[in-house]
Amino acid sequence: MPFRRPFRSAISATVQNGGVSDTAPSDTENQTDTGTQADTGSDPHLWLEDVTGDDALAWVRRHNEPTIAELAGERFEQMRAEALEVLDTDSRIPYVRRRGEYLYNFWRDATNPKGLWRRTTLDSYRTEQPDWDVIIDVDALAAQDGTNWVWAGATVIEPDHSRALISLSRGGSDAAVVREFDMRTREFVDGGFTLPEAKSQTSWADENTLLVGTDFGEGSLTESGYPRQVRRWMRGRPLAEAPTVFSGAPTDVIVAASVDRTPGFERTIISRALDFFNEEVYELRGDELIRIDTPTDASISIHRTWLLIELRTDWDHHLATGGVQHFAAGSLLAADYDGFLAGTADVQVVFAPDEHTCLHHYSWTRDRLVVVTLADVASHVAVFTPGTWTPHAVLGLPENTNTTIVATDHLGDEVFLDSSGFGTPSRLLHGAAGDELTEIKRAPSFFDATDLEVAQHFADSDDGTAIPYFVVGQRNRGAAGPTLLGGYGGFEVARTPGYDGVLGRLWLARGGTYVLANIRGGGEYGPTWHTQAMREGRHLVAEDFAAVARDLVARGITTVGQLGAQGGSNGGLLMGIMLTRYPELFGALVCSVPLLDMRRFHLLLAGASWVAEYGDPDEPTDWEFISKYSPYQNISSDRRYPPVLITTSTRDDRVHPGHARKMTAALEAAGQPVHYYENIEGGHAGASDNPQIAFRSALVYEFLWRTLDGS
Repeated sequence: MPFRRPFRSAISATVQNGGVSDTAPSDTENQTDTGTQADTGSDPHLWLEDVTGDDALAWVRRHNEPTIAELAGERFEQMRAEALEVLDTDSRIPYVRRRGEYLYNFWRDATNPKGLWRRTTLDSYRTEQPDWDVIIDVDALAAQDGTNWVWAGATVIEPDHSRALISLSRGGSDAAVVREFDMRTREFVDGGFTLPEAKSQTSWADENTLLVGTDFGEGSLTESGYPRQVRRWMRGRPLAEAPTVFSGAPTDVIVAASVDRTPGFERTIISRALDFFNEEVYELRGDELIRIDTPTDASISIHRTWLLIELRTDWDHHLATGGVQHFAAGSLLAADYDGFLAGTADVQVVFAPDEHTCLHHYSWTRDRLVVVTLADVASHVAVFTPGTWTPHAVLGLPENTNTTIVATDHLGDEVFLDSSGFGTPSRLLHGAAGDELTEIKRAPSFFDATDLEVAQHFADSDDGTAIPYFVVGQRNRGAAGPTLLGGYGGFEVARTPGYDGVLGRLWLARGGTYVLANIRGGGEYGPTWHTQAMREGRHLVAEDFAAVARDLVARGITTVGQLGAQGGSNGGLLMGIMLTRYPELFGALVCSVPLLDMRRFHLLLAGASWVAEYGDPDEPTDWEFISKYSPYQNISSDRRYPPVLITTSTRDDRVHPGHARKMTAALEAAGQPVHYYENIEGGHAGASDNPQIAFRSALVYEFLWRTLDGS
C-alpha cells in the first residue's frame, strides 16, 4: 500500500459511544504506577487504578450489580433485543476492501458473534446473496484455542497476497497477539512469524522479512507504551537478535515502519511521532535515512511519483531558486516526490480551505485522487487527476447525505463510497474513479423515519463563535421533549451526520430528539477549528457544548430536565466537565470510557501520547489551566449534579478504567447521584461483540428514558 501517516490510527482517541477498538493489556499494563511526579498523597481512591486487583474488581462488582438491577426490566430487555437485531441482521451492508481479485470483509452476526474473515468476487458481491469464502472463523478458532479471541485485523503481503499477519486480542483491548497465516493452505504457519501480546506494529518487507515494532523488553517502548524501535526480523531467526533499523527517544509517542510494495514504486518509510501531532518521516534507502522535509505537524501521503502534504498550520516553502511559496493551514498540496527530496519541485495546491469549507479525507486509486470536503459539515466529493489537479464532481451521489470513502484500489481505478443521513440508511456506491457511480448495496431501514426532520442551527459560544449543530426529531413535535446531545471536541475528529440504527430504534423511534454538536476541538472546519481548542484553549470545547445546550432550551426544543448528553473517551472528559462545571444545564449525563483525572492521565497507559492535546500536568504552567477543568479534582458536594451513568471496560488498555472508577467513588463520597457499569471485556470500545454492545446500549437508553422522561 502507498504510505500515509501510520501512527494516528494506532493511538487516536475514540469517538462515539466509547468508539471502536481492536485489541488485551499485558501484565505490566495492569499495574498501578504510584511512583510518579503527580501528587497522589491526597487521592483516597488511587487503589482503584489496580485494574485486575481483587479489591478493585470486588468494588466493580458491587457497583455493577445495583446498576443492572435498577435498570434491567421489560423495556430494557426489549431495547436490548432491538439493538441486537440491528447489529446482527444479515441485511446489513458487508463493507469490503480489495486485495487482488477478491473483495475481503469481516463479519459478525448472531451465528458468528466473534466473526468471520471472508472473501468473494465482485460479480458475486453484486448479488443479493454473495458466495462468501471463509478464510478464518474466529469463533471456531477461539473454541479451538480456549481463548476469547477478538479480531484485530490482518496485514496481507502485496502484491501476491500469499501470506498474512493476523492480529488477535484477548477481550478486545489494544494489545494483540500476531500470528503468520498462509492464505493458500488456510492455516497458521508452523514456526512462522509470531509475536506475543503487545501493541505491535508490523509491515512486510518481503515474504521472509518483517519490519517490526513491539515490546522487545526493557527500554524498547516509549513512555506512551508504544514501540520505540523498528527492527528487521528475518524468517527463522530469533526476534531478540533482529537488528535495529531505527530507534526513537523514550519521550516519542511511537516509531513505526511502512513498506510500499507497489511494483516499480517500492519504498520503506520510517516515521517517528514526536508527539500526537508532530512527526518526522524518513525514506529508508539501503542503510541511508532520507528526511522528507515537510512540516512535522503536516500529514503526508506518498503515491507512486506523488507526495501529498496536508497542512495543520501555515507553511512558507522555500524554493531552491530563492523564492517562497506561502500556503494556508488546511491546504492539501502536491509535489513530485523525487523532485521534492531534491529540493527542485514546485508545490501545487490541490485544495485550499475557506471560511466554511475544509478537507475531510482522501484516498488514491492508481491514477486518481478522491477527495471528500466538508462545507458547514455537509460532505462533497471530487476526483482529481494528478498534475492538473482539476476537480471533477462525483456523479450519482444522493443529496442531503453524508458521504465517506469506504475503500479504493491503489492498483486499479475502483472506488467504494458510502452515503447515509440521520434518517437515510447507507447506500454503497461503486465504480471507477471519475465515472458515474452506481449503487451496489443498500442497507435496510431499522426504524420509521417518515416523520423525522433534520435541521441545522448555530449557537453563539461565549466568545461569539457560531457553533453548528444538527437536530434530529419528529416533525411538528410541538412541545419540548427528551433530547440527547452528543459531542466529542478533540484530536481534530469531525463528527458528521450518519445513520445509526441502534440510536434510531432505541431513541428516535420512541419519540426522543437527537442533537449532534460540531464543537471546536474537532475537525469540522479544518485544523484551526481544532488547534484553537488545544491545551490552554481547552475551555472553548466546554463553552461551545454548553452554548448548544442553552440554545436548545432557548429554542423550546427541550427543557433542562429533559436534556441529556453523552460522550466517550475524550467525549467522556467533556461529560465530566459538563457534570462539574455546568450541572445546571442537564437532566442526565452518560460518560463512557472517559478521561477524568487530568492530574494523572499522562501516567496511565497511553495517556502520555495525549500531552500535546491537553498539556503536561507536571508542568506548573500547564497544570494551572488543566486544574481548572479536570473533573476529578473539581467535584463539589455543595452543587446539585444531574444523575450520571459512567461506563468503562476492565480491558481498556488505552484510557485507563481507573478514571471512571475513581470518579464514581469520589462522586459517591460527595453525595452525588451516580450509576456505574464496567464491562470486563471490550477494550476502549466498551464492548467486544454484538451482544455486549446491545447490552450496553440498552443500559444507556434505559437510564436516559427513566431520567429524562420519567418513564
